[in-house]
Amino acid sequence: MMRTLSKDKYEELLAQSEIMEQDRYGIKVIRMPDGNFLKTFWFRRVVSSRRIYPEAYRFSLNAKALHRRAVPTVKVIKRIQIPHLKRTGVIYRPLAGRTLRQVAKAGEFNDELAEQLGAFVAVLHRQGVFFRALHLGNVLLCPDGTLGLIDISDLTAYPWALGQRACLRNFYHLFRYPEDSQVLSDAGISAFMDGYAKEKFCPRMQRRMRRKIKRWVAE
Repeated sequence: MMRTLSKDKYEELLAQSEIMEQDRYGIKVIRMPDGNFLKTFWFRRVVSSRRIYPEAYRFSLNAKALHRRAVPTVKVIKRIQIPHLKRTGVIYRPLAGRTLRQVAKAGEFNDELAEQLGAFVAVLHRQGVFFRALHLGNVLLCPDGTLGLIDISDLTAYPWALGQRACLRNFYHLFRYPEDSQVLSDAGISAFMDGYAKEKFCPRMQRRMRRKIKRWVAE
């Protein structure tokens, strides 16, 4: 059940919070005084599946699906609706850690981390997780050394392992960002693929994956 946040309550909360993300449509993410985050979603079209399954609902389902698979991610506390903004939202406890892009900027992304990332992606694929927003800005290195996911709105968790075509599509999402491709290239694409291969998932497509990745990195 979604709780309603009135205009007055929202403006009161906003005055006490830190704006973390916004775009031309307005504020998207704020950090509240208690350290939790409020992320809002808007409807892009009058007729949309988002009216039936609001993104706040899907975000919450995705978090639960990842927790069931023991994948570190955010903890959803409650879902809300904000009528005066025509938005829905989620209040969640953030996942502690640094994004891999932050790690890379600090000069700490090495071949060991590239291999760990490859193994992490293989585990996601084996557990049926197709994360369309897969990039180094959405993968966190947690304080305990494990990897986790954030910004999980655009994710599908299937009850079966991903097929070869889906895996390759997901790899494309990771390598379509030039800065991420460069980071992985510098650390070693072979280390990344070795990590993926160690999970013994889809061994028949390892050669095909390596060819594809080399082409994406070269573009």
